[in-house]
Amino acid sequence: MKTIALYPGSFDPITNGHLDILKRATRLFEKVIVTVAVNNKKDAVFSGEERVELINECISGKEWAKNVTVNQFTGLLVDHAQKMNADTLVRGVRQISDFEYEFRMALTNKRLAPEVDTVFLMPDEEFTFISASIVKEVAYWDGDLSSFVPEVVAKALKNKFRNE
Repeated sequence: MKTIALYPGSFDPITNGHLDILKRATRLFEKVIVTVAVNNKKDAVFSGEERVELINECISGKEWAKNVTVNQFTGLLVDHAQKMNADTLVRGVRQISDFEYEFRMALTNKRLAPEVDTVFLMPDEEFTFISASIVKEVAYWDGDLSSFVPEVVAKALKNKFRNE
């Protein structure tokens, strides 16, 4: 049975790996809500609003994204899931270290909201090395971002770092 899923993350910035997981999630769920986590304790390159806008630009016009919406939240993820009537959290896992962290988070979320399940998806092999921190490092040093992020994200990153 297809359900409503949240795909949460900081998405600072969204990468090709994130988009790969999102596309896979749209085949599994009736509706997918990309949920930008805004954490005031972290220094983000992009504001929550900018991240939402970039994600929307990346998925605009994509047939597979017709059941995707994007929003942002602050607070406990399971509270947001309940507010959005989502019963599944989608998490991308690239490597064992990701799984260890995500497993602990899934158990915590299950304790807080037993009705909300977590599903782990692996990205395509070509995206397993991509992380937002690597993307930011490459962008900071004006490297080629074409295999890491969509062009609109690359341009936004270059503009951010050029203005520093």
